[in-house]
Amino acid sequence: MGHKRSKLANRTIAATAALVLGGGGMVALNVHASASEEPSALPATGPRMATIDCPDASNSLPEIPRGARQDVDRELAAMDSQITEAYRKFAESKERGGDQAAQAAVLGPLKDERAGSLGRIGDAVEQQPEADRPQGLDSLAPCTMRAEEGGVQGGGQRSDAGNSGQGGGEDGQGDDQGAGQGGTEPDTPAGNGPERSDFVDIRSVRPNVTQVRNRRTASRGTFTTACGRNENGKFNPDNVIVAPGVSNGAHHMHDYVGNQATDAFSSDDVLASGRTTCRNPGDKSTYYWPVLRLQNGKDEADSGADGGGKDGNTGEIQTPSQVTLNFVGNPTGRVVAMPRFLRIITGDAKAFTNGTANANASWSCTGFENRQLKEKYPICPRGSQVVRTFKFQSCWDGSNADSANHRTHVAFARANGSCDTGFRPIPQLVQRIVYAVPPGPGFAVDSFPEQLHKPVTDHGDFINVFDEKLMRRMVSCLNGGQRCK
Repeated sequence: MGHKRSKLANRTIAATAALVLGGGGMVALNVHASASEEPSALPATGPRMATIDCPDASNSLPEIPRGARQDVDRELAAMDSQITEAYRKFAESKERGGDQAAQAAVLGPLKDERAGSLGRIGDAVEQQPEADRPQGLDSLAPCTMRAEEGGVQGGGQRSDAGNSGQGGGEDGQGDDQGAGQGGTEPDTPAGNGPERSDFVDIRSVRPNVTQVRNRRTASRGTFTTACGRNENGKFNPDNVIVAPGVSNGAHHMHDYVGNQATDAFSSDDVLASGRTTCRNPGDKSTYYWPVLRLQNGKDEADSGADGGGKDGNTGEIQTPSQVTLNFVGNPTGRVVAMPRFLRIITGDAKAFTNGTANANASWSCTGFENRQLKEKYPICPRGSQVVRTFKFQSCWDGSNADSANHRTHVAFARANGSCDTGFRPIPQLVQRIVYAVPPGPGFAVDSFPEQLHKPVTDHGDFINVFDEKLMRRMVSCLNGGQRCK
């Protein structure tokens, strides 16, 4: 994917950068007069961004009848697009007339649009036999404006998603960590995060990783599948799990490894016949996650496209230096096979506004992986690389490959590794993604625009398309304590 050097490489742009989408955004990274000078770090002070905070209807709806799910998913995706457009209008209105004018311009119309979608969701459910219309949908229509600190503006009280780092410590300023990223300023300001406060020196974080102790009956084996690092550059802003049949359903760009037929319109049959980047052709599974970008002023080919610059995702997409896909057993007993086409989402792409109940981000650095961050990006010492780790849910309800909210059919194990009553242990996907980025606070994951590229919004998606023979082999390896590939 191509990128170009900005025309503003040798200009002083400090005054305008802080105004983007409420201040302190991506484009405030490098404010020196010359690209050849030492780049500055993210601003530590200054105006904080505001964002649009809307109730997440997908987490508030009751169980949706199967016959209504397609219509409901389509309306939920439309509501995401409504927020994206409202956020864009807010940013433009804020620059012209300030906070109050911006709020007045977006909150009323957004409420009306959401009320329309929620009404259609109610209609779709009510039309199903033996289904009652969901109650309380009207309460999900109003949105608020909130500052990054957690303050709520424009009416209503919403819970603070939290934005403090795990493990304690302050933003590190060690001599060897680097001050920021080199690069140049984008032609068109499009940033909406992150801020300097979103980063912490990994060396200031205390070790915080605990291991579940294996019982004598544990399934101790591992199964590794090698599917590459997305060297071929398969990206799209779709999400076939959450928004099937909707282009740009994610409003941010995804990396894909494994199944190369994956997009918003991929049916199970399409995935089953798709080409795979996995070394073992029996694994046609889909593995995807938000891309990570350097905020270095370089435009990607998607700078004017959905999921890219049109959705506030700017900067140079980074190909991971390493991607490891391991399946591990259960600390308490034997695992059973995953059903084919099982869908699992881990983490919450809207955790900044939703709160951290479903967040599962884990950020660290090579050499420091006993220290994991949930709500901060790590600043790694020179010679260390940034690591994203996703440990997927490992308990399955025994019957469903998906659920209406794409969560309740799978669950995380209890603290001792066992599954809740009614759930069975399945192979746990542990996904580790490593990046060789320059030291310092100059990168971010793609996100929904209103989520401001917060690290807590990191998430991963998986669709199991192992053939049955290879899945049986995986289960045998895990239960037999073997290490297999």
